[in-house]
Amino acid sequence: MAVDSFYGGVILTLRSLSVALMVALAGCATTDRPPDRAPPVQVSERTWLQVDSEIGAASSVATGAAKHYARDAMEDWRGRVQKRTEADFIPWFTDYWTQQWLAIKVGWYKMSAEEGTDPTVKRLAIYLQEQYQDRVLAPVSKEIDPDVVREQATNLYVERLGEKLRGIPQHYGVPPDQFDRRLKGIPAIALAPPPANSASLYEIVHALPRKDLPAYEALLAQVRKASGGAGAGPSDARISPVAKRASEKLVARLATSGGASAAAAVVGGVAGMAISLGAAAFSANAHEKERPKMEAQLRENLNAALDDMWLSLVEDPATGVMAGVYALSERIEGSLAKTLTQPVELEPAP
Repeated sequence: MAVDSFYGGVILTLRSLSVALMVALAGCATTDRPPDRAPPVQVSERTWLQVDSEIGAASSVATGAAKHYARDAMEDWRGRVQKRTEADFIPWFTDYWTQQWLAIKVGWYKMSAEEGTDPTVKRLAIYLQEQYQDRVLAPVSKEIDPDVVREQATNLYVERLGEKLRGIPQHYGVPPDQFDRRLKGIPAIALAPPPANSASLYEIVHALPRKDLPAYEALLAQVRKASGGAGAGPSDARISPVAKRASEKLVARLATSGGASAAAAVVGGVAGMAISLGAAAFSANAHEKERPKMEAQLRENLNAALDDMWLSLVEDPATGVMAGVYALSERIEGSLAKTLTQPVELEPAP
């Protein structure tokens, strides 16, 4: 009986070891087998519409930030232009000797004009525009350049948009890879010839540095070319009245100085010199009396011209400092609008 009990115990022990071995082998087999992949997350169409709406809102917020920066920068630009106009251009233009020099130019314009034409006002207006550019706008652009403001506003828009986009996938439970694919399907730049000058929303917010993205650089170059006339100087409509008044006064001055010169030539000698000096002194005194009125008229025209330039630079969506921002935001938001207006099938209630 003891023997049977002994053998029974041995058999039971062997069975236990066999079971343990089988379990261990099964565990090894399970460990060696690659785990099953989790099924991809299914994002509902309703969620994608919410995501697209959020992307559009992010673009709108980024546009607002860029516009705030651009407007502040151009307000500073405007103040500097006005200050330099007062300190340089107006004193230069109304100076007695400048007026004498302009009188000579007006006389030359009239002498060189073809018969039946009088381009004096137009040529004087062009000369004054060049002087305004050299004396006012060019020096100010070394401190605040509208072209640089335009590029920085565009960069700021892209940066702010990228920041806003980063939080959207987690907020809506969208896998990052699916969100990236969504951004790659949204066009941001579409210039000719494609595809070299085309870029998706994903590309513009992830390109670092952005200058390495050909489409982005092409967009900035196109906007810069289109805005070549914006802020370049007072318009002809604003400067021509100044040139017209100046031309009329300068022609009259030429006639007066010509009479004095003729009298001096007839008398000759010391007396003739005295006549010339006396005429010049009288002319200078008369000029100083008229100078405040001349300055006021010139200031009025130039202030109006500055208003025109500022509005063109700040408000014009095609040539202003926000042109790059609007080109991007309108393309992005326009693409999103197409998806948002499509009908959505409601999911059945559980």
